[in-house]
Parts: sequence; structure tokens; C-alpha cells
Amino acid sequence: MIDWMEVFVVAFTFMEGNEAIAWGAIEAGCRFYAGYPITPATTIFNAMVKLLPPLGGYCIQGEDEIASIGMCLGASMAGLKVMTATSGPGLSLYSEHISFAIGSEIPIVIVIVQRLGPSTGSATRGADGDIQFMRWGNSGGQPVIVLAPSDVRDCFVLTMHAFNLAEQFRCPVFVASNKEVGMTKEGLDIDAIQRPEVRTRTAPPSGQPFLPFRVDPGQSVPYFLPIGHEILVRQTSSTHGPDGYITTDPEQIARNQERLGSKLLSAVDQFSFHEAYLEEGADTLIITYGVTARAAKDIYLSHKKVGSPVSLLILKTLWPVPEALIKEKAEKVRRVVVLEMNKGQYVCEITRVLPQKKIDFFGQMNGQLITPQQIEEVLSNA
Repeated sequence: MIDWMEVFVVAFTFMEGNEAIAWGAIEAGCRFYAGYPITPATTIFNAMVKLLPPLGGYCIQGEDEIASIGMCLGASMAGLKVMTATSGPGLSLYSEHISFAIGSEIPIVIVIVQRLGPSTGSATRGADGDIQFMRWGNSGGQPVIVLAPSDVRDCFVLTMHAFNLAEQFRCPVFVASNKEVGMTKEGLDIDAIQRPEVRTRTAPPSGQPFLPFRVDPGQSVPYFLPIGHEILVRQTSSTHGPDGYITTDPEQIARNQERLGSKLLSAVDQFSFHEAYLEEGADTLIITYGVTARAAKDIYLSHKKVGSPVSLLILKTLWPVPEALIKEKAEKVRRVVVLEMNKGQYVCEITRVLPQKKIDFFGQMNGQLITPQQIEEVLSNA
């Protein structure tokens, strides 16, 4: 692996979340980025255009969002680790290519720096209004992986995890940031961060005929060879068999559909990233994610200080829903308070997973952060 801290003789100790995402991508092996400028994601492009060329990588401004993600998928099929970034309006344009990446099992990291919608909305105001869109914005409804950072350190580490998961499961992985996370500068000691081991997609064993979508017994993901390899590699966005040819055989289609879902749903416990602060005797568990976790942590600490404990669960894996984790952390409480910077998108999943608990929700989507004072008011209305 290239020692990029030697390549770039710059000691970053103060950076915004978007910059941390770029550096995490480089550390994970990203060598291709394509995107279209959009507030508040543009500074990811700005960072990548400086970082990639000295490493022999590529950074391209597409003519629009559709072209940008299309370039990324082509580069990924050719064997590169790829990333793109946008905000809500661009996510809607990504939708068809996201479906292509799911169905054809093309690894890609997609960063969504969310802003207040709908439509153009408020480009300089944060929100978490695209949480359901990331999960369900593909034709066919197959699951995706969505990771949610709450600070600059998360942006670096979760981006590395995102690349590993994209490679391991050959799928799109979202980093669901937010304007307030992406464009807030914080101190960060990169050298002190414990990094995950970098993973790459698995090549087929030698001496066997290669079929681009064959899955061996005991595995859930096909082997990978890049397009342009000396061995013929087929890709299609249509329903296909192990050989990559289009098929209309119902049994073959059903088996592949089941595998596309189960390869992620059955493995979510392996990547249920989170922070948990559980207090003995606490009656209430706060569940939140993203930038709202910071205000929630203030409330957790203030209650702990005065001897009136509440517990806190900060989710960093949103999709697939980490059901086992949520059930475990909520086991001893009577009440769960869900906080989101939207009108209620993830709370429905918490309600589904915890049907026996009292679920209270507070959310807002007005361009303002949820404050500790607002959370305290919710807690007081037991």
C-alpha cells in the first residue's frame, strides 16, 4: 500500500468532514472519482482532484450526475475502486445507475451529503431527508448498505469501511453524511486512528472456467475479473444467469434475487457500526444518528452527571437495519426516544423492531439543528 502520508507531506489536524471522506477514500485505495458540483458535497471533489492525480488516479467532473456515476461504474467494472458524491437532487438522478450496480454487483461508494429538501430546497441547510430514499430508491427494492457518520472522525473511518464493504459484497455502499457534518471543521489526529484492514474484491481460483456471476457453494458473492481481462467478462443490467447472459428462467431469476438480498441481510451483524452508552437503571434509550448524535450525547452526559441516567444508542449502520443490535441495546428500557433531522423516516424501523416498547419521536426539517434543549423537553414528556 502507498504511504500517502509520505506522498502528501501535509499534517492535517483541522479538517471538515468532506475532506476526511476524501482522505479515507484514498487510504482505502480509491483511485477514481467522478462527480458534478453540488452544495454541500463539492468540497469532496475539490479534495479528490488534489489527492488522486499524484497517485496515478483519476478525478473527473462529469457533465451531470448521471454521467458521473456512469463513469464510476465503468471504472469499477475495469477493476478500480471508485467513489462519487452528491446531495439530494443528484441522488434522484443516480437512481437508475444504483439499480444497475445492485443487479450487476458493481462495487461503488456513493457519498450523499444531505441538505434540506424537497427539490432544490435550502442548499446550505442540513437535514437527513434522504434516509428512506437511499434504501428504496432503486428498482426492485433490493437492500443496500448505508453508513451514517456523526463527526469528522467517523467520516474518515466509515468511508474506509464503505470501500471494504463495497468490495466484499460487490454492491453500492452509501455514506449518508449531512451538510453540518460534511462542512464543519474539527481537529483530527489521523495518525492515531485505528484503521480497518483494507479489503479488495476476490479473484477467481486458477484452473477453473470463469463465469462472471457464478457463486460457489458456501459463498454469496461471485468472483471478480475486470472487463478488458484476457478472459471474456460479460456484464448486463438485465436478469442474467451465472454466465452473464440474459435469462427469463423463473427459477434462475428467483435464486439470484434471493441471493442479492440475503448476501447483505444475513451479514448485517458483521458491520453494525454504532456507539452505545448504556446506564444501569435507565428507563429511556435515545436512538439517533448523524449530526443529531452530538446533541444527544450532551443530554446523555448531563443526565449522567446529575444521577438521572438515560441510555444512548448512536447508529452508524442504518441499512440493512441492525435489528439484533437494536433489540439488545433496548432490552432493559421501557421507553425509546428516536431523534431525526426529518419528519420521521427511520422511526418506523425502530417501531417495527421494538413493537413492545413505548416509542416517542422528535424530528424537524426546517434547516435548524436539533438542540439539547429540545431533546430535554421530549424526555420530560414521558
